[in-house]
Amino acid sequence: MAEEVLASDILIAPSVLPADFARLGEECIGLEKAGADRIHWDVMDGRFVPNLTFGPDVIASIRPLVSLPFEAHLMVEEPHELAPRYAEAGCELLTVHAEACPHLHRTLGAIRELGMEAGVALNPATPASAVAHVLDLCRLVLVMTVNPGWGGQSYIAAMESKVAEVRAMIDDGGHDVELEVDGGIGRSTIGAAAKAGAGVFVAGSAVFSDELGFNHAIGELREAAAQH
Repeated sequence: MAEEVLASDILIAPSVLPADFARLGEECIGLEKAGADRIHWDVMDGRFVPNLTFGPDVIASIRPLVSLPFEAHLMVEEPHELAPRYAEAGCELLTVHAEACPHLHRTLGAIRELGMEAGVALNPATPASAVAHVLDLCRLVLVMTVNPGWGGQSYIAAMESKVAEVRAMIDDGGHDVELEVDGGIGRSTIGAAAKAGAGVFVAGSAVFSDELGFNHAIGELREAAAQH
């Protein structure tokens, strides 16, 4: 059974995918002022997933505006070739998909050599066992609770058992690894994800669609996660 996630341990990492791209810098500044813990960049190449989003130059242009850590989630083919560009752009953490890395151990090692922390993301159909032998190289494991490629999708509750499995794998091995969930995270779903063992929550639509603003949205998510 997953250990209780304390409110002080809950990290909210807003995805800027739903942001107004014409005001992207202002949006990121607003997220920092609202108490976000980091900014999540959903990087898509139109090949690994059917969408095209941020390149490293866009991220680099925002880096001087905020002090929050940047995590880039590379939903791309051949992420090892792009990794140096995201290091140069100022990303502290780089997450790659296990499905895109035939030599996952080597790729994670290369990310660390670039001075970034490394993460591994798992698509819904990918088993937890895919990260079993690389946890020593990871700072973070990301369990996708939607199929990657688009924002605004519905949360896949069946992924909670995978979250719990990864949580047990991390705890039983004594690894200092964060467990993140991404996809359909909102006030009605974050509690179940927290109960399953997640401690880092990517939220896009739930943050940007809140008519009361970023402060309210982030506060509501923290409260809902803490009440699981």
